[in-house]
Amino acid sequence: MGDEERHASPNRPSPRRHGEEAANRGPYGSGGKMSLGEALLEQAARLLADARLLVVFTGAGVSRESGIPTFRDPIEGVWARYDPLRMATLDGYLQDPPLVWRWYEHRFGIVAGAHPNAGHIAIAELEQVLPRVVVVTQNIDGLHQRAGSSEVIELHGSMHRFKCLSGHHAGLTRADFAGQTEQPPRCSLCGELLRPDVVWFGEVLPEDALAAAFRLARACDVMLVAGTSGIVHPAASVPLLAAQAGTPVIDVNPEPDELARSATICLRGPSGEVLPRLLQRLADT
Repeated sequence: MGDEERHASPNRPSPRRHGEEAANRGPYGSGGKMSLGEALLEQAARLLADARLLVVFTGAGVSRESGIPTFRDPIEGVWARYDPLRMATLDGYLQDPPLVWRWYEHRFGIVAGAHPNAGHIAIAELEQVLPRVVVVTQNIDGLHQRAGSSEVIELHGSMHRFKCLSGHHAGLTRADFAGQTEQPPRCSLCGELLRPDVVWFGEVLPEDALAAAFRLARACDVMLVAGTSGIVHPAASVPLLAAQAGTPVIDVNPEPDELARSATICLRGPSGEVLPRLLQRLADT
């Protein structure tokens, strides 16, 4: 039996759920006692210290701290200014390929100018203190890889990969069509239009990536969730599967989210502030 299967035990007892409190308070409250936020941080670090397999599940909130707009923010989000049925569906692309391609070129530029933030870096550095860390992300920007994470599962695809419309030729990079002047470019193998290898509305998630994420969720020792609202399914099922298996779930988010009810510990604050402190506390454990 492999390590992943051995970690997944249907009889694993459910951990006691701890209360929510901001993890970015000062270390001590009145009377020199450790504040509730610091106590939760300490408890989270102790859970991580015993993990042989940690799964980190991330969403758009992590990349937002690098200046990449989220899709669902009601004021600044991408869909507050653009029609998703026009820009992120196959039908919309076929109606006006140059328009959609220009929109993605704009987004490519935003991502190219962004840098991994302290949250991305802390997640990558967890690999230095734990036996195995796997990142399962809903983000398509590649910032986890740029930060140094070595094992990343991309549930919604990647802006850095392209495929032809039929999907017969995938895994292409910008270098594969660098010499073309036509916009959108065409696949050099079949002549079809190329598109970003991302999941558009109405499309299913990559089967292999989703199956791997579900398997790891059931097998991990701890699930660390950062920067996701927990409302986009089936991706949001990943931390829920871990919780159902009795695995401790640590939820890092500035505001209460849908996953809070299933979390063992909720650490309130931006991932770029909370995760470096959690990493330091883990190193001191």
